[in-house]
Amino acid sequence: MFKGVIPALITPFKDDGSVDFEGLKRNVEFLVDRGVDAVVPCGSTGESATLSHEEHVKVIEATVEASDVPVIAGTGSNNTLEAIELTKMAEDVGADAAMVICPYYNKPTDDGLIQHFQAIANATNLPIVMYNVPGRTGRNIPPKVVSTLAKTDNIVGIKEASGDLMQIAEIIRLTKDEEFVLLSGDDGLTLPILSIGGMGVISVAANVAPTHMKEMVDSFFSGNIDKAKELHYTLMPLFKALFVETNPIPVKKACELIGLAGGKPRLPLVELSVKHEELLRSVLSDLGVL
Repeated sequence: MFKGVIPALITPFKDDGSVDFEGLKRNVEFLVDRGVDAVVPCGSTGESATLSHEEHVKVIEATVEASDVPVIAGTGSNNTLEAIELTKMAEDVGADAAMVICPYYNKPTDDGLIQHFQAIANATNLPIVMYNVPGRTGRNIPPKVVSTLAKTDNIVGIKEASGDLMQIAEIIRLTKDEEFVLLSGDDGLTLPILSIGGMGVISVAANVAPTHMKEMVDSFFSGNIDKAKELHYTLMPLFKALFVETNPIPVKKACELIGLAGGKPRLPLVELSVKHEELLRSVLSDLGVL
């Protein structure tokens, strides 16, 4: 479950702002039918920050029920006890693994990061994928911290969205003797990350272009590097368009445009601007998914 194309799912909402569970199930089925390798509910793209605990667990449970591929549930928090609770709940409803974000806002020391992730890992039997996205959390997980945590039995990988290829390469170098994988957290850096030892991508773009993303990653692993590069450049306009405003604003609109469930983001996020919707329509049309 820790290789290939793994969409970071959106959480669709109804007009009244409640979770659209039927729409979520349709979205998951759409992705599974197109060959994705696993799915991630309740990450940043899933607006986990504005889900209640009850909604959070129900979204994971609905994803498990709808999915024929492994479910890597987002269960992180800047409160270690809360992250442990969410991870245990995810385990109880059938998730196959947990993705745990670096604690945000608190700015823990390196030792605090180590103890945080170890406490969560020790409280569950689930495999744990750490999630490093310093642009959102305000705290980077340094390679030496990653290599220390990689020695913990059920900490099995990291989603790396630092955008720093030198750091990513250093993590891969330091963990090469462990059973530990690095997954890209940036669609646009997926191919470069694969080329230095990454094993796949937890992807925003795969919500709307799963077939293209699978073909790119599968082409790389099968040795067809030229095809992988061709697809990378074909997908670049989509990678850019999905981040013209804060994720997941554009990808929720993109899902709606191609007939999937989306709905307005929850405040403080707002709907995609009209000018950017026009850009997104054009990109999706050029890609052949609209």
